[in-house]
Amino acid sequence: MRILILIFCLAIQPLAANAQDRAKVERQFQNWLQETVWPQARAKGVSRQTMTRALSGVTLKWDLPDLVPPGSPPQSSKPQSQAEFGAPARYFKAGSLQGATAQGRKMAKRHAAVLARVEAETGVPSRIILAIWGRESGYGQVAIPHNAFQVLATKGFMSTRSQYFTAELLAALQIAEAGHLNGREMKSSWAGALGQPQFMPSSFLTYAVDGDGDASADIWQSEEDTIASIANYLAQHGWISGRDWGFEVVVPDTVSCALEGPDQGRAIEEWASMGITRTSGRPFPAHELPAQGFLMMPAGRTGPAFLVTQNFYVLKKYNKSDLYALFVGHVGDRIAFGVGDFTARWGEVDPLYRSEIAAMQRELERLGHDVGGADGLPGFKTRRSIGRWQKTQGRAETCFPDNSLVSELGQ
Repeated sequence: MRILILIFCLAIQPLAANAQDRAKVERQFQNWLQETVWPQARAKGVSRQTMTRALSGVTLKWDLPDLVPPGSPPQSSKPQSQAEFGAPARYFKAGSLQGATAQGRKMAKRHAAVLARVEAETGVPSRIILAIWGRESGYGQVAIPHNAFQVLATKGFMSTRSQYFTAELLAALQIAEAGHLNGREMKSSWAGALGQPQFMPSSFLTYAVDGDGDASADIWQSEEDTIASIANYLAQHGWISGRDWGFEVVVPDTVSCALEGPDQGRAIEEWASMGITRTSGRPFPAHELPAQGFLMMPAGRTGPAFLVTQNFYVLKKYNKSDLYALFVGHVGDRIAFGVGDFTARWGEVDPLYRSEIAAMQRELERLGHDVGGADGLPGFKTRRSIGRWQKTQGRAETCFPDNSLVSELGQ
């Protein structure tokens, strides 16, 4: 019996210590709210009443990612994977595409008048607005479950991007102060994004607009305000009226996949003269020919290829992922034009951890390549660096990481 009691006591000791550690951190958190956040909030015009209403009873949300409690050792580099930046095909599942398209067509009919007005005012196509709305919140149907102030305060206090999230917490307090939404009702994603367009609080303050004429910007309940706010965001970030987002193309072997990227643009007519053609068989629109286009191959030679315009990179202002922007453009085309799946198929991609890709990136950097940072994400700079390295080795350019490359370059 004594042995069992001893084992039990030893087992609960770490749990008790952990509870004590958390209690200590919680006290530090409350002090931080009063001593650091409150002075900054007051300087931005937030009243004590608003801050109390928003943050009273708020405790740390320990299950959020990327938390670094005070006194913790630096985070170790853990093997990790992330679907959005892993196998690109996962981002284009048939169910997601079909659901976003079908509901988008219904919303296009329901909101035809406001969409037409907003498109005329901003130059942003209705189909693009709808596709973003569908991706961000399922046209307002996806539950947004978290207390925004708890999320933002937790991440402001102890995340790997604490300064950024502290600024977003202050912006959320300003939203509450202005009376847009009661603090207790302000729900967010796990990252602190708000409402149907999933704006961060600072984006709400800058880009949210009234779309239904009631003199308020309500991105939580008003579909019209949501539509107008998404369009305003894109317009303010430089959407070029009259231009498309891009075209799926065939890239012949004579054109290097290492020519990818927004810093290697050429007139679309020049790309066409190099042998690049649309997969549809149709010519490029005449008004697009003299304008710049950019090669974009999100899976290198193992998947579909695209010539994209500056508007594609405006979509990336909403979400920096190539695949996100591609999803939005493609779903928009499905909604408006009835296009089907991409003509080219996504090839098999080796499952790789971000830590493995990061090791490969560091070796490419050592060899003089600009991979855009060893972050474990195969962005365009990493993809074309792979192609350039393969060319120096006399190999076929694939421009995408795989197990053999990781084994050779990541050791």
